[in-house]
Amino acid sequence: MKHGLFFTIFVLLLFPHVAFGASGRISDETKTCVECHSSVNPGIVAGWQKGRMARVTPKAARSMVSRKRRVSFETVPDRLARVVVGCAECHTINADKHQDTFEHFGYKVHVVVTPEDCATCHPVEVGQYGKNLMSHAYGNLKNNSVYLGLVNSTIGVQSFSDMKLSLEPPDEETHADACFYCHGTVVEVKGTETRNTTKGEVTLPVLTGWPNHGVGRINPDGSKGSCTPCHARHQFSIEMARKPSTCSECHKGPDVPGYQVYKVSKHGNIYSALGKKWNFNAVPWTVGEDFTAPTCAACHVSLVVSAEGKVVAERTHQMNDRISWRILGLIYAHPHPESPDTTVIRNKAGLPLPTELTGEPVAKYLINAEEQDQREKAMQQVCLACHSNGWVKGHFARFENTIKTTDSMTLTATKILLSAWEKGAAKGLAQADSIFNEAIEKKWVEQWLFFANTTRYASAMMGADYGAFANGRWYMSKNVQEMADWLEFKLEAKE
Repeated sequence: MKHGLFFTIFVLLLFPHVAFGASGRISDETKTCVECHSSVNPGIVAGWQKGRMARVTPKAARSMVSRKRRVSFETVPDRLARVVVGCAECHTINADKHQDTFEHFGYKVHVVVTPEDCATCHPVEVGQYGKNLMSHAYGNLKNNSVYLGLVNSTIGVQSFSDMKLSLEPPDEETHADACFYCHGTVVEVKGTETRNTTKGEVTLPVLTGWPNHGVGRINPDGSKGSCTPCHARHQFSIEMARKPSTCSECHKGPDVPGYQVYKVSKHGNIYSALGKKWNFNAVPWTVGEDFTAPTCAACHVSLVVSAEGKVVAERTHQMNDRISWRILGLIYAHPHPESPDTTVIRNKAGLPLPTELTGEPVAKYLINAEEQDQREKAMQQVCLACHSNGWVKGHFARFENTIKTTDSMTLTATKILLSAWEKGAAKGLAQADSIFNEAIEKKWVEQWLFFANTTRYASAMMGADYGAFANGRWYMSKNVQEMADWLEFKLEAKE
């Protein structure tokens, strides 16, 4: 009894607005967690303390008018409804589904909180996220033979002997530290270990593929994805998710230069100059009042309304439903795939690519023109909140022209590469060789993965010099010339 009274006073003194907030209380289970972890992991506890979930119960969150809600459940278990969302509410839920569940001071606790756990309060958001290419990012890379070949040739360890280069495939730690940092790893339990702590011996699971918060992570409960790339632990801030620097962790370039292009765009200029005065926590997000230029979230995720409350864009965690073209990562720009699992795609040559090597889209697996038009109009509604119809139409016309010209320049580079294969200047598909291990092949990759991507991003986001000299059109033309010269020199040397 005395211990319970002491701990209540301790929590009140340490976290007064958390312990007995306006909307609810901390559960006994979470109090137990906080009692230990406030000294063992003070940063974690302090981060959680500052977050909204430490102050608001699911019941209170559900009572908000629908436009202001940040949860989407219809019902939630009674034991969760009237307590704030704390350590125990996330790390003990669905314990039987988790391979990483372990006994911890009388509780069944799991290490990795997954989208399926978050779906207790956010089922709509988790369902939408599951339709994203990002939620399948691990499998879409790992199970695509073409792109896995590119990964291996990029991050494998090379050695030089007898005037020849050889390549050692990357190990799992290198994979996790490079491409799969963003795409996600497979997190599995490989055993347990016992550690000495201030509370005595503690037995914990040992995880492979951990740490990782990649967008397509395969979790110990079998679910795909992670919410923490955008809503970082343990504050889970909507402000963080709305700021471009959060997206920059994986969208910085040169292969996905969204953040770099945004920074030099007029929108990025306005954000840098005035963004410190914006309200990043408001739901819904009012254009012209809460913010005055779009961020990544305004265009792709957030519920945006006008000053009169008219919906400009509905909130969605399916981030491609306002995107008509897929402009990054692949050899040619093309309509978005219908399925988030792109490993099902095969072109006429049997390759897992959404286009032929000569650029024609594999329409069977891609959204149709009607769906493209619908997504483009949804994006244009965001633009029209600040711009005239003529401005928006002119912008999108330029963007579609850029898609044509960058694809055309990529096709030129591809024709040079195909000629190199045909004339025996390089080894390619016909010789069952890697298509990424020779100089001309690496230059071909740069043509579309760096330079065409950057030019398209610059056009889509009005990114100034990135469309010309900064990894843009200059480098596309320079690269084509170097590829042509390489082939000519190689053939002359062969003769």
